[in-house]
Amino acid sequence: MAESKNRMTEGPIGQKIIRFAMPLFLGNLFQQLYNTADSLIVGNLLGSNALAAVSSCGSLIFLLISFFNGLGAGAGVAIGRYYGARDRENLQDAVHTTMAFGIFAGLVLTAAGTLLAPQILVWMDTPPEVLPRSVTYIRIYFAGSLSLVMFNVCMGVMQAVGDSRHPLQYLILSSVLNVILDIVLIAVFRFGVGAAAFATILSQFVSVILCLGRLLRVEEEYRVSLRKIRFHGRMLRLIIRYGLPSGVQNSIIALANVVVQSNINAFGEMAMAGCGAYTKVEGFAFLPITSFTMALTTFVSQNLGAEEFERTRRGARFGILCSVVIAETIGLVIYTAAPVLITAFTDEPAAIAFGVDKARICALFYGLLAFTHCIAAVLRGAGRAVVPMVAMLAFWCVVRVGFLTVMVPIFQTIAVVNWVYPLTWSLSSVALGIYYWRADWLHGFTKKEA
Repeated sequence: MAESKNRMTEGPIGQKIIRFAMPLFLGNLFQQLYNTADSLIVGNLLGSNALAAVSSCGSLIFLLISFFNGLGAGAGVAIGRYYGARDRENLQDAVHTTMAFGIFAGLVLTAAGTLLAPQILVWMDTPPEVLPRSVTYIRIYFAGSLSLVMFNVCMGVMQAVGDSRHPLQYLILSSVLNVILDIVLIAVFRFGVGAAAFATILSQFVSVILCLGRLLRVEEEYRVSLRKIRFHGRMLRLIIRYGLPSGVQNSIIALANVVVQSNINAFGEMAMAGCGAYTKVEGFAFLPITSFTMALTTFVSQNLGAEEFERTRRGARFGILCSVVIAETIGLVIYTAAPVLITAFTDEPAAIAFGVDKARICALFYGLLAFTHCIAAVLRGAGRAVVPMVAMLAFWCVVRVGFLTVMVPIFQTIAVVNWVYPLTWSLSSVALGIYYWRADWLHGFTKKEA
C-alpha cells in the first residue's frame, strides 16, 4: 500500500496543499527555464529577428500540444481518484492506459507538428523576414514530440498520486542541461535558432528516462510494468470523459491565441519581440498560481475519491484565496518593474516599449486570471471539466476573437489587443464564480463509475 505521506486525504489541509505545491512551483520554474533560456540566449546572441521567430512559435506549439495535455489532465483526475479511494485494480488500469495514450499522442504530434506547423505559421501572417527561422525552430521542436508528451505523462502520474518531489529533481537536472546545451550550441558553435529547439528536446528526453525509471522501480500500487502498457477500454472512456473537455478547451483557446498572435504580428517584428518578451515574464509570474491549480486538482480528485466532501470544500477555498492574493501581489511588482524585466530579453527600444505597454495593461488583473484558473482546476478535479470548458470557450475564444475582429480595424492600435485579456478574464471569473458558489460540484464522481 502507498505511503500515507503522499496522500492528500490525510493531515492538515493548508500544509498538505502548500507542501505539494512548493515542489510543483520549483519544478515549473525550472521548466519555464527551457523556453526562457531559448529566448534570452537567442535574443541577445542572434538578435531580435531570431527572438521574434522563437516567440511566434509559442502559441502554435501550445495549440498542437494542449489538446493531448488536456486529455492527460483527465488521466490525472482518474489516477488521483482511484489513489484516494485505495482502489488498486482501477489505479493500475488508469496508469497503464495513460502510458499507452502518451505513446500514441507523441507519435501523432510528431507527424502533425512537422507537417502542418510551417503552413500554420504562414496563415498566422508571420512576417517573411522571420518565417524561415520560425519554420526551422518549429520542425525541430516537433520532431521530438514523443519526449515532450511522455515527460508530461510520467510527471502527471507521479503528481496525481501526490509525489511532486521526484519530478522536481528531474526538472532541475534537465533544465540545467538545457541551458548548457543552449550556450554550447548557440554561443559557441553559432548553430542558430534550430539549436535552441534541439536543446529543449534532448533535455526533456533525459527527463523521460529518469521519470520512467522511477515509475518502473517504485514499490507502490501505481508502479508501471512495460508489459502492461495498453489501452483498457473502460478506463480509456473514463479518461476521455474527464479529459476531452479540457483538451477541446485548451485547443480552441490556443487557436484563439493564434488569432491574437496574428494581430500582434500585423504590428511588425518589434511588436512580436516585445510582446514575446512580456509573455516570458508573465510565464514566470504565474508559476505560483499554476502550482496551486495543479495542487488543487490533485487535492480535489483524491479527496472526492475518498468521499471527504467537507475537506474538499475547505481545501478548495484555501487554494483559491492563496492564489488570488499571490497573483495580485506579483502583478503589482511586474507593473512597477516592467521596463527592467523586458530589457532582460531585448535591448531594442521599440520592442521594450511594446512589452512594457502590454505588462502595464495586463499585470494589475492577474488576480482575476488566478481566480478563473483555480475554479477551473477545482471543477476538473471533481470531474466537472465541461463547465470550465464552456465558460472559457465562450469568453476566451468567442468573445476574444470577436472583440479583436471588430475593434482592431477601428482603432488600429496594439492596445486593443492587449486589453482583450483583462476583459475576458473578468467575464470568465464572474461566470465560473457563480457556478462554484451555486452548483453541487462536490458530487462529480458517482459510485456507478467505480
